[in-house]
Amino acid sequence: MDYERKTKEALPVLAICYDFDKTLTPDNMQAQGYIQSVGYDVEQFWKETDSLAHENGMDGNLAYMYKMVVEAEGNLVLNRKALMDYGAKVKVFPGVEQWFDRIREYGKENGVIVEHYIISSGLQEMIEGTEMAKSGAFDRIYASSFYFNERGLVKWPAQVVNYTNKTQFLFRIEKGTLDVNDPGVNDYFPPDQIRVPFRNMVYIGDSDTDIPCMKLVNVNGGHSIGVYNPETGRKEKVQKMFRDQRIRYYAPADYTEGSELDTLVKKIILRTSANEALEAAHIHCMKETGATT
Repeated sequence: MDYERKTKEALPVLAICYDFDKTLTPDNMQAQGYIQSVGYDVEQFWKETDSLAHENGMDGNLAYMYKMVVEAEGNLVLNRKALMDYGAKVKVFPGVEQWFDRIREYGKENGVIVEHYIISSGLQEMIEGTEMAKSGAFDRIYASSFYFNERGLVKWPAQVVNYTNKTQFLFRIEKGTLDVNDPGVNDYFPPDQIRVPFRNMVYIGDSDTDIPCMKLVNVNGGHSIGVYNPETGRKEKVQKMFRDQRIRYYAPADYTEGSELDTLVKKIILRTSANEALEAAHIHCMKETGATT
């Protein structure tokens, strides 16, 4: 089977990867309409989901997906449209809806191609229902998703994304092998053919479930940012992540122009531009002299 792959660009590419729940939106997406629509208290829903996972040795994400299907019976038709409609109601942090195009444009002005990727344990169908996704904000959405039968109803999980297997998507972005079934992600790529080196990755998340991705980006020269709710101002979690060297920076999840996060990401874009110019100069010298290291 032939897979569509992205190849190395003439300009450097900066991939900004985001968790979704509590990173772009203040709460879990399922808690912003779906859980209430099946007659559940939000806290009780998650409590029962955790118990289901614990008692059955079950992946926590599979547990919540199963419970969503079970609780929908007799309450609503659980199809793609319903999930996208719930996604359309998800509230986002300040500035999020304008952020993606604005940061992309800032990159363009400074000779950097900025791409935005979602890597989330939430539901792809809900994320696809947001205005951001509909307007093409994301280059790719990696998230848990359902398989729908011939009548369009949820039948089975298609993809499950948890905190450890999130890291595979960083390797897909690195090599341009973006399709989740493309085995080319395991192929060797010469350094000069790597589309997005890890040094040109930014991972933005809010919690322990993002740590494997943050650590992978960190140790390879990239940038990890912990965010916290600007309304509550509770930053203890990200401060601990910083002390534990899981993240390089932290800031309020305020995506408006001129915010702390906005300023930080723009500095990373400028640094990427400078770094890649220096890298190109180094490679030129190596080729001219025949050096191999």
